[in-house]
Amino acid sequence: MLPERLRIVLIIAVFFYFIMMCVFLKNKMLSLKYTLLWLFVGVVMGILIAFSHLLVFLNHLVGIQNSMNGLFIWATAFILCILLSLTSIVSKQTNKIRQLIQTISRLEKRIRDLEKENNKSLEEKEKR
Repeated sequence: MLPERLRIVLIIAVFFYFIMMCVFLKNKMLSLKYTLLWLFVGVVMGILIAFSHLLVFLNHLVGIQNSMNGLFIWATAFILCILLSLTSIVSKQTNKIRQLIQTISRLEKRIRDLEKENNKSLEEKEKR
């Protein structure tokens, strides 16, 4: 079990965490789909802190002897999951940026070619 003082401090920390997430969402510092991921992790951690017997059960299920170590390991696991999902998002965004750059380059080339054609046709009209 978690010590009572630690549980209170962690519950207060989770409360401020939720306030911070709401502020980020309100000020549009994070989009909704990313905020949902962070809120989900916060809810799970809040449940594990508030109901420490559930934390003890999960620790025993996995084979972790100490509740403090278990809390640390579960927090690390959630952080790794978030990092994995954010890495996936960054990879997708990188591919989209690459595609956009290629499209813009093609369009710029097309514009330059059309400008050249237009200039040639204007020169031919002037010669007549």
